[in-house]
Amino acid sequence: MLQGPELAPSVSLLAPGQNRFGFALFDRGRRQIGDLDVVLYIAKGLDETAHGPFPARYEPIDVKPQFVSKTTSRNPDSARSVYVSQLTFRDDGTYLVSAVTKLDRKLIATSPAQVTVSSSSPVPGIGAKAIRTHTPTVASVGGDVKKIDSRTPPDDMHGVDLVDALRRHRPVVLLFATPALCQSRVCGPVVDVADQVKAEYGNRVDFIHMEVYNGNEVSEGVRPQFRAWGLKRGPVVFAINRRGVVVSRIEGAFSAPELKAAVRRALR
Repeated sequence: MLQGPELAPSVSLLAPGQNRFGFALFDRGRRQIGDLDVVLYIAKGLDETAHGPFPARYEPIDVKPQFVSKTTSRNPDSARSVYVSQLTFRDDGTYLVSAVTKLDRKLIATSPAQVTVSSSSPVPGIGAKAIRTHTPTVASVGGDVKKIDSRTPPDDMHGVDLVDALRRHRPVVLLFATPALCQSRVCGPVVDVADQVKAEYGNRVDFIHMEVYNGNEVSEGVRPQFRAWGLKRGPVVFAINRRGVVVSRIEGAFSAPELKAAVRRALR
């Protein structure tokens, strides 16, 4: 089996049991490789038996032209797609994840990527209660939306305070992302995705985009809401039902169909 592309996980929040595992594949020139048939294998170490195959599906991160931000369109490295698999980890610990695909009729494998699985994450998972923390709104910053949104142009997901939405028993999509400052180049595209999905579901669900850094400056440190939710990296989106329970948590890159499925779970 030939050595293949690089596997880059877009997730770090993994727990024992079944997990959504998003990842990208890159060639040696750091160009993203899409639309391949891919399976994953996991092992506790290089000398341990690998478990699999776990099939992965390819998800383009496509939005309609009116929802593509300048932040995304001007960045040639913006994420364009993601592979998604469902991986099952038996217990806490460090695991190696490898991808196998076929190119030119030859099986090729990536070098293994190391991931950590922990049952003690402070980040709310599915079934947990949403953290009641105030989120800034256009009104709370006197109409200066650029204080709370690094996207160009700013989106319209800053009209509702999370605490108010939970108090009114409204389903919520809460997205932690910083389009202009995201090191992974994923935040811009997923905010575009959320903006498009809001156009379809915004009359039934409150969409809240929460920036990561105080003053939208990395040097100012992370915002208190980011800390309150136990996060260390973004983007992360939570779908919360009318009872204030997290029904979906998606980390890293995601497509419009994935977010729509999460919204529908919040509406049940």
